[in-house]
Parts: sequence; structure tokens; C-alpha cells
Amino acid sequence: MADESVQGENSEVDEETSDLNPEEDSKEDVGRDILEFLEGKFPDSTFDAEAFSNFEDELCITIKPDSLEEVALLLRDDEVYKFTMLVDLTATHYPDDDLPLQVLYQLYSFEKNRRVRLKVKLQEEQSIPTISNLWSSANWMEREVFDLFGINFSGHPDLRRILLPDDWGSHPMLKSYPLEGKGERVYEKPQRKEIGE
Repeated sequence: MADESVQGENSEVDEETSDLNPEEDSKEDVGRDILEFLEGKFPDSTFDAEAFSNFEDELCITIKPDSLEEVALLLRDDEVYKFTMLVDLTATHYPDDDLPLQVLYQLYSFEKNRRVRLKVKLQEEQSIPTISNLWSSANWMEREVFDLFGINFSGHPDLRRILLPDDWGSHPMLKSYPLEGKGERVYEKPQRKEIGE
């Protein structure tokens, strides 16, 4: 009899929680306010958005390269959202896609304890505007992406290699980079002359 009452209580709880299905609700509503805010500010732009279940309230918005500066500035300076921190800036390479390069910007709002990811898709050899004028932390991150992926950040104050030697000649994070065989590179330390030679 005690088992029956426990089962009865558990079945009521199961019925209540089955209606809530938090994964579906959160994926649908995550960042909806931010997306609607951007669509209101940029009515002529189309934003492609996706939510991630591994971070609560995280939204990834795909934007065009020419709107990057405006969107980033708006998110940083908006009185409601205040995405004042650029957490990370990186890139990916999917050579089979129509736009094979992606630059990813991870923004964080201390005020709201929220994250938003901006994704910009590019052709190879296509440049993208720098945001080092908005976040000084972007300076070295953009240099790293330039060094490893070959993405040119137009307007960058000092766009040059940061990890590899200046004469490296290629970008090792591209999927087309040879891992071995012809084109493989091993850095050879320059020979120093001894004093008196």
C-alpha cells in the first residue's frame, strides 16, 4: 500500500514534468529577444540564428561581413544588453561549403550574465573589417586568426603574424595545409654567426 502511494505521487510528478520539456522550450526561446532586437534595428538584414543546448541562453547569429561592425557596436553599447566583453575570436575552415571560412566572435554581458556568438561566413581571400577599434582584445586575436587561417582584417592597426615566422608562407589551420609530403614545412632555426666570424 505504501508502494502504491509512492508510485501515485511519482506518476503525478512525471506528468507535470513531461509537459515542461525544458530542452525544446529553451532551444526555441533562447536569445529570441536579442534576435528580435537586431531584426528591429536592421530591418533590411537577414539573420540566421541557432541556439545551443550546452549553454543556457546562448545564441549564435550568422551575419554578413559588411554588417559586422554595426552589429557588434550595437550589442556592445546597447543599454539593455551591454555585451561589453569580447571573450574569444576564432575561425573555422569547411572547404566543401560555399562560404568555407567562418569567423566566430564570442561576446559576454556581465550585466545580464548572457553570451551571444556572432558568426561571419567568408570566401577564401575575402577580407573582413577589424573590430579591434571596438575591443582592444581583438587586436592579437585577429592577428592569430590571420596567422593561422590567412583571413585579412581590413583596418587592423598592425596585421602581421603573431605565432609563426614571417617567412612561413602558408596558414596551418586551413584544411588544405599539407600534413606531410610535398609542401610540409619544418621550421629551421637560423644559424647565428659567432663573434669574430
